[in-house]
Amino acid sequence: MNCSVCPRKCGLPRGSGYCGVPALPVIARAALHGFEEPVISGTRGSGTIFFAGCNMRCVYCQNFAVSRAQTGTEITVKRLTEIMLRLEDEGAHNINLVTPSHYTEAITEALAAARLKIPAVYNTSGYDDVGALKKISPYISIWLTDFKYVNPDTAARYSGCADYPAVAAEAIRYMLSRGAPVIGADGLMRSGVIIRHLVLPALRKESIAAVEYLHNNFGNAYLLSLMAQYTVVPECACRELRRRLTTYEYNSVADVARRLGTKGFIQDITAAGAEYIPDFGGKTGC
Repeated sequence: MNCSVCPRKCGLPRGSGYCGVPALPVIARAALHGFEEPVISGTRGSGTIFFAGCNMRCVYCQNFAVSRAQTGTEITVKRLTEIMLRLEDEGAHNINLVTPSHYTEAITEALAAARLKIPAVYNTSGYDDVGALKKISPYISIWLTDFKYVNPDTAARYSGCADYPAVAAEAIRYMLSRGAPVIGADGLMRSGVIIRHLVLPALRKESIAAVEYLHNNFGNAYLLSLMAQYTVVPECACRELRRRLTTYEYNSVADVARRLGTKGFIQDITAAGAEYIPDFGGKTGC
């Protein structure tokens, strides 16, 4: 089957397109995870399922082994459904689908079969096809999306997709059309949109522009998650990104978010470190 589930629209058989992954999902890790936003992780953890492969090529990717599909187990849709139900039985507050954009067809089928009693979280880079989002949306309660860049040249240099700003903005508009954020009395998110933005070294002005763009275009219809946890990975060849984020860089972006009255989460600058990157080398839970 020729694939067109993501904005790349490769039109090639699965396995030979940009992401290089098969039609059946490849899972790198499935387990309870406690390092998401507090409204997602809660006290028992989010039932995260990390999908291998990616339709982007971020040079600074924090999960290189997974995003380049070097780590993972290919499973059936039936097995994916079983994993979702197992995580639900283990007490997960939600089922967190991490990097799902290139597997939306299989994931939609699995979600339909699972009939979860807890929310499903679509945890994405933001580089999504709206048509695919419409198909999976009946099964998704929470949209946890990145908004990485507003400048096409920046998106092309660091992630290999100059159309990212326009594509991600269109995807966010659709996600927001599904409803405003709802948080229960227990502090857990029930539905709505969280938009993540990771502040990168040397890209302070890009981050400020991204925060302002989100505010000017979407108001307070979402929760912003401003992230300071950038960690230098050995695979990153961009000289300007081979250093840690400074306190000044991050605080200057956070100050803009506060001045605009943006609701959400502002991460502490001390959150950067390899300990926040999941271990993909051990038992996958698949």
